[in-house]
Amino acid sequence: MRDVLVTENIAGLEMEVLKNTFDVVFEPDLWKSPDRLREMISDFQSIIVRNQTKVTRDLLAAAPMLKVIGRAGAGLDNIDIEAATEAGVVVVYAPEQNSISVAELTIGMMLSLARKIVTADHNTKSGEWKRQGFTGNELYGKTLGIVGLGRIGYRTAVRAKAFGMDIIAHDEYANPDAVMVSELRARMMHLDELLSHSDFVSCHLPLTSSTIGLFDYEKFCTMKPTAFFINTSRGEVVDEEALTKALKDKKIAGAALDVRQQEPPVKGPLSEMDNVILTPHIGAFTEEAQERVVSSVCRDVADILSGKEAKNYFNFSKPKHICQKGGKI
Repeated sequence: MRDVLVTENIAGLEMEVLKNTFDVVFEPDLWKSPDRLREMISDFQSIIVRNQTKVTRDLLAAAPMLKVIGRAGAGLDNIDIEAATEAGVVVVYAPEQNSISVAELTIGMMLSLARKIVTADHNTKSGEWKRQGFTGNELYGKTLGIVGLGRIGYRTAVRAKAFGMDIIAHDEYANPDAVMVSELRARMMHLDELLSHSDFVSCHLPLTSSTIGLFDYEKFCTMKPTAFFINTSRGEVVDEEALTKALKDKKIAGAALDVRQQEPPVKGPLSEMDNVILTPHIGAFTEEAQERVVSSVCRDVADILSGKEAKNYFNFSKPKHICQKGGKI
């Protein structure tokens, strides 16, 4: 029986500590070979992944020794939580360790869209000096619509308020009397109402059956033709064909996407639009966030394997170790 299987490129000081303490097999490209992964996992007590490895019910069935899944990040849509729970496998993750970095990228995208920074940069580097062609807008006094007022949405809103923006929000699960809503002085409203009032719409939703394809052509048509759309959550929340049509039809002024329906995406019309900013899912990719994420997950995996209590667990209350497959914790 082996200890830890790492299937993606997850590195950091705490990962080195884990390697020095346990039997760790580091295979950063293993996620690309699901059949080989299924063969290898049968002998491991734990697996550490990012968002590319699909931890399915079928994979879990092939892992009789598995005690813990470590997700180096906040999203869990690539892990079958129900199957893991049924199998008595603890899922640990990093629920807020990358929140600041994602919020900062969101603000950077807003500024880039408003001030046309990317296109101005490209134009100037080509040898031109078209100042009048890059007249933009201030964030000050504009309305930011936050769709999903969780850890990242809240931190984005806090930073936007420093620019003098008004905050409105939509979140089906948020308590309108919560302290964070009061601190933001955010007005909670229905999604369509938010879209029609916002100068910037920032999406911070988890991927669920109800959010897949939520932003369709009709939703984009509800927005102001001068408004910008930003998504740093999950790519499948947006119908990219609908977004492309909305941009071509001038239903919205521009968009910035850090996440895509398919990753990596096939080059398409979005990459050819000057009013669109595309980045390769780098929201959490700062030195600081990665250090926090990797440290948190590696420590929790090590604690579970050592029979100690995990700190950032998802599917069990204060798990320590698995007594037996399908048994209680």
